[in-house]
Amino acid sequence: MQDFDKGRGALALGHALALVTVIIWGVTFVSTKVLLEVFTPVEILCTRFVLGYLFLWVLWPRRLPRRLTAREEALFFLAGLSGICLYYLAENVALVYTRASNVGVIVCLSPFFTALLGRFSSSREPLGGWFFSGLALSLAGVGLICWGGEKEVSFNWRGDLLAASAGLIWAAYSLLVKRITTLSLPALPVTRRIFMWGIVCMIPAAALDGFSVSAAELLDPVMGGNLLFLGLVASGLCFVFWSVTVRALGAVASTVYIYLIPVVTVATAIVVLGDPFTAPVVCGMVLVIAGLACAQGADALIRRVLSRTAH
Repeated sequence: MQDFDKGRGALALGHALALVTVIIWGVTFVSTKVLLEVFTPVEILCTRFVLGYLFLWVLWPRRLPRRLTAREEALFFLAGLSGICLYYLAENVALVYTRASNVGVIVCLSPFFTALLGRFSSSREPLGGWFFSGLALSLAGVGLICWGGEKEVSFNWRGDLLAASAGLIWAAYSLLVKRITTLSLPALPVTRRIFMWGIVCMIPAAALDGFSVSAAELLDPVMGGNLLFLGLVASGLCFVFWSVTVRALGAVASTVYIYLIPVVTVATAIVVLGDPFTAPVVCGMVLVIAGLACAQGADALIRRVLSRTAH
């Protein structure tokens, strides 16, 4: 009974942290769009994660409790390369070419990519028709959110393709994080080490693109405030939250929460940027939440069935 209560508590914590994380990440699209008025995508990327890395050292000023093997270190390197460097570089550049709403909806394809990659990995997480029904509902909803409120739809293939590649990269990162969580290491130094490798992988991009962030730009209240939000909150804290979430819920179930990101992005854009609040947007939000509930409910049912079968 005690183990059952602990299991329920871990699941509840995982769902709560996933919700908080995607709300914050949903706001980051608007925040990054503001920063792109002054900084380049690479400058935002590097500044954001250096701040996040330093913040994690403040939270946990100790090293990992043990030395990593070469194979374990390779997992951290791949996680830093994919989830920190490549994902955010693709997302930031996509925001230059296309609308934040487009990026938000296309990134939501990552649960589908995660499910496909998971079928070819050693985890082989169970999926059923309800999961894909929830996926279809959510994708229909994010489509309405992003395109239902505009008279004309215009696509930029470069931005949209980069956003799709970001979704695929995030799926790979989620599976890598799931493997890292099996090492039973503390979440804070684990996240910090992933950040370290991500920053190392950013160096070639910064060298090629150039990096010229001035003190005046950093001290500007709007620019500095957005960078601190991205670096300390959206990166430093939320990546720790996400590691705990993946450990509690699994890679596929965790990534389903990304469906909520465009809902948060649209709501933030309405408040901050004055974007219109239309009937298609409202319907889209309802569909996203319904799809999330459908997929999460199916995941919980599958877990209960497998648990009873095992016992």
